[in-house]
Amino acid sequence: MEQVIEKWPGKVYELAIGATKEEGGTRSKKVKIGGGSTLPFLSSEPGSAGNPPVVALEVWDTEPADWPDALKSEYGDVLKNPVQWAKKCEEFGADLICLKLESANPDGKNASAADVVKSVKDIISATSLPLIIIGCSNNEKDSSIIMDVAHAAKGENCLIGMAVKENYKTFTAAAQSGGHSLIAETPLDINLEKQLNILITDEGFGLDKIVIHPTTGGLGYGFEYCYTIIERTRLAALGNDKMMSQPIITFVGQETIKTKECKADEKEKPEWGELKKRGTLWEVTTASGYIQSGCDVLVMNYPSAVKEVKNYINKLVKK
Repeated sequence: MEQVIEKWPGKVYELAIGATKEEGGTRSKKVKIGGGSTLPFLSSEPGSAGNPPVVALEVWDTEPADWPDALKSEYGDVLKNPVQWAKKCEEFGADLICLKLESANPDGKNASAADVVKSVKDIISATSLPLIIIGCSNNEKDSSIIMDVAHAAKGENCLIGMAVKENYKTFTAAAQSGGHSLIAETPLDINLEKQLNILITDEGFGLDKIVIHPTTGGLGYGFEYCYTIIERTRLAALGNDKMMSQPIITFVGQETIKTKECKADEKEKPEWGELKKRGTLWEVTTASGYIQSGCDVLVMNYPSAVKEVKNYINKLVKK
């Protein structure tokens, strides 16, 4: 039987995160994502596979209150110190650090812009990996701090977020003024993805500086639907739809630790196995699926899962 070979007219934009000293920043390297002009890991087709997926570990600027104990135990006391936590993530082999400014949350510490800017500057001074910087998921508060945050990290070519329909103008202006790339977040809807990208580019922001976050579902909790949305987004890019040709980020860790399988006590569910192993395996499996769908950046929480996922990526790339 003759093998059918597909040649695609489009490709995913290539985007770099981080700036080295030669580029005016302080990062030890820059990480490139995107650039593919064929389906993920389909080496039999013409075109470029692009850059392999990369892994970020999440760091909060305040100690997480609701993380499972099994996850907290992998970090030890560094969760109380964001700088030490970030340094630990470098040791764990992350490609990037994703700094979440959770202290700004009005339902928590309600930290000021000056407070979160200090955290950003401290992390930049103490670490060398490229940075993703996201807010606290409160649109109003995030909009009030993001301009200061973007200026504090100016020159480092960070990836900042989340730009949503309600605040995209503020986030776009912050990314432009600070010289950063932007995460565009929408509910799981391919048409809303495209619409937000159009709105952002109408503000004069480059299509090649956007990363799509379609929102993420954990394994068994919306994973299949999110996988399909990512797959359709990649197909649209390869079909040469420039408004859908951006790299994709998924926040695997945030969704994994919400699942009951990662939180249920061993006495309650002994048949599910050891809780610590359960969380790691759930995150690895979720991440592996999104890698196959065409995801470019995976933001994870379990350090023990990072090594497994990176090994999986390396095996796929070598095929």
